[in-house]
Amino acid sequence: MIGFEGVSKHYRGGRLALDDVTLSLPAGGSLGLVGESGSGKTTCVRLALGLARPTSGRLTFDGATYPASRRGLRGMRRQIGFVLQDPYDSLDPRMTIRQIVSEPLRIHGLPGGSGARGDALVAEQLAAVGLAGADLHSYPSRYSGGGRQRIAIARALISAPSVLICDEPTSSLDVSVQSQIVNLLLDAGRQRDLSMLFVTHDLDLIGRVVDTVAVMYGGRVVETGPAELIRQSPRHHYTRALHDAVPADHPRHRRLAGRTVAVGAGSVGAAGDVEAGTAPVPEAGGADQIGADQSRQAWVGAGARDSCVFASRCPRAEPRCRQERPVMTAEGGGRSFACFYPI
Repeated sequence: MIGFEGVSKHYRGGRLALDDVTLSLPAGGSLGLVGESGSGKTTCVRLALGLARPTSGRLTFDGATYPASRRGLRGMRRQIGFVLQDPYDSLDPRMTIRQIVSEPLRIHGLPGGSGARGDALVAEQLAAVGLAGADLHSYPSRYSGGGRQRIAIARALISAPSVLICDEPTSSLDVSVQSQIVNLLLDAGRQRDLSMLFVTHDLDLIGRVVDTVAVMYGGRVVETGPAELIRQSPRHHYTRALHDAVPADHPRHRRLAGRTVAVGAGSVGAAGDVEAGTAPVPEAGGADQIGADQSRQAWVGAGARDSCVFASRCPRAEPRCRQERPVMTAEGGGRSFACFYPI
């Protein structure tokens, strides 16, 4: 449904946010993007929604190149539902629940934007997300974070989209309701045969909810493959770092990251964390970080595109990693990774 073919994105000042990214969201399937803040996940979402255009490469929707006109984009966006990260920010506090949920119908000129038919359609969508009997004239302030996110999901689904994009939909919620929201999204995907793009920084979570995972760092995809395979036996050192950052279920099984390994000017733990006093770490990020990382801009200007993006933090880095860019290497089971010295 959505394809990235060698997509790169530069922001103001030539800052590189995405670097030759290739991804594929299959029809009726699910793809997870995982990585720390600044890895390029949000830029991928903005491109998928048509809110930004790639500097190079090709974006496709249902096999066709993304429309260039605003009218064409509007027709495409009707087929995309979007659930944002923070329901406290994404719901207008001055709008009633009825107005919020029916907003996509009004924007796209679909039946049910007003009148009794619209009331029935909104009530049906709210019931489908666990808010049966909700007062359509109430306001978001009446609901908790989990209730607000249910309202946001109803809004995303009311236009009957074929793609649902979820940008860290549980990160701002209490742990007690996170699983409820995830289960709600999974049920909606199965019942409606949706293609789902799920974005998070939690490798453990995303490994349980999607078919395929793409691990991103510094604007590049460093590993991709079946979700359970990536979660259980990562091959890239950054994927292993994300895996090790997930707390164990029981305190008895928790442990600190492994021994510290000297790398270049500083030292890096097995989980990839740079210790205090070391050289700055280059990262790529979303539009909100434009101009915020002068050290990374200098690093890119010094030829980082011709090296491994994780070399400055990797405990296994060799001189070759700083001089040559690793290409994606295919492996059995549908997994690929960009690393000269995989785990």
